Amino acid sequence: MSHGRPINPGTTLVRFSGTDPVHVIEADLCVVGAGISGIATALEAAKLGRRVVIVDSLPALGGQAVNSIIGTFCGLFANGTHGHRFTFGVVDEMLAALEAEDAVYYRHGPMTTVAHYNEIVLSRWVEKAIDAAGVTPIVGATLRRVSREGRRIEAAQFVTRYGDVEIRAEAWADCSGDAALAYRAGLECREPDEKVFGSQQAVIQGINTDAQPDRETLTACIAEKAADYGLLRRGGLIFNFPGKDIGVLNMTHVETPLEPVAASRMGILGKEQVDRGVRLLRDAFPEAFGNISVRAYGFPGIRQTRWIRGAHHITVPEVTGSVKFPDAIARTAWPIELHNAPEGFVWEVFDENHVHYVPLGAMLSPEADNIVAVGRCIDGDPAALSSVRVMGPCMAMGAAAAHALDLAGSGSVHQIDIGALQDRLSDNLTRTDGVAP
Repeated sequence: MSHGRPINPGTTLVRFSGTDPVHVIEADLCVVGAGISGIATALEAAKLGRRVVIVDSLPALGGQAVNSIIGTFCGLFANGTHGHRFTFGVVDEMLAALEAEDAVYYRHGPMTTVAHYNEIVLSRWVEKAIDAAGVTPIVGATLRRVSREGRRIEAAQFVTRYGDVEIRAEAWADCSGDAALAYRAGLECREPDEKVFGSQQAVIQGINTDAQPDRETLTACIAEKAADYGLLRRGGLIFNFPGKDIGVLNMTHVETPLEPVAASRMGILGKEQVDRGVRLLRDAFPEAFGNISVRAYGFPGIRQTRWIRGAHHITVPEVTGSVKFPDAIARTAWPIELHNAPEGFVWEVFDENHVHYVPLGAMLSPEADNIVAVGRCIDGDPAALSSVRVMGPCMAMGAAAAHALDLAGSGSVHQIDIGALQDRLSDNLTRTDGVAP
């Protein structure tokens, strides 16, 4: 028996289980995880006319892109000094909004192009875009259980400080980063055999950019002095806009265990690593960094924890060999960037003409028909995943998930017309314009 009045007629109602209210929401698509993968999935699905609910355990939208202050969009552009863009659609709107606020800076390296962004401006774009699209957000919601009937997920229950929530949906996107939805649904998942380290990012202020050392000098100094300051990582970077005295500090490694007490402890240890890095910079480069301080610590950044066992497992030879899969849905040229040691990481850059692809099969569990994994919880070996889990291809995967689930409808994502899907995603597979200024 239901009690109360729907918040959105036909979509939300409140029922009572014993003495506790349960908010029941019905939707076409439930997106679990509101990071850049989930935001792209939700917005693309909303454009298709779907009723979308997006859920996140954090009390805010934006996931790591906003709340861990990653600070850079990687994997968006082809290699070379001025490579063309790989991913379009929602990305067009996002970059246009950031450019209008002078909140994005394109750094053209000798081989890779990255886009540094202001995380505050990005967070407001995310919120406004989700609201304008009519997507229903539920934040501060922790996944408790998943109801599955055969090969289909039917509902998921979440706990919030304001009461329990049950979401019923025809389609599901696991954008959680940890394959939380797939794992709770009892689908087979993988975990790394060796540790993959995350990073504790922070915004620092007070940089004297006129005296700032070049990247090579900075990296060499950190490598030489890191041990003296108790830093685990022997290297690092500062991402900052030219002429502005703030930047994102990236010179830490932190473990990211799948265990609640240890994971909670890492947030404290990560901030201590940031503080040690700040002291190193002040001492080593007093003219440039003598007056820096931390303006904001991000949440601990996670690179790899748990992912699905997919219909396809991406391997390093497929990445290095530029294999274009028959079911390719996204592309990138980002290097293999495997953070598998506390002191450093593997960095294998590809040549200017290199492109590698993400197959739809890596996003699909062979055990289920109405769920698609997106972002860092797709299937592949850790080194291969390190080259496709960055934000550029993650946004392309979001578009692919939205369209694949739309094509599947009440059927199976394993039986959709791949040609029709690739036609919808053709910009993200074939366009060669959109060079960054």
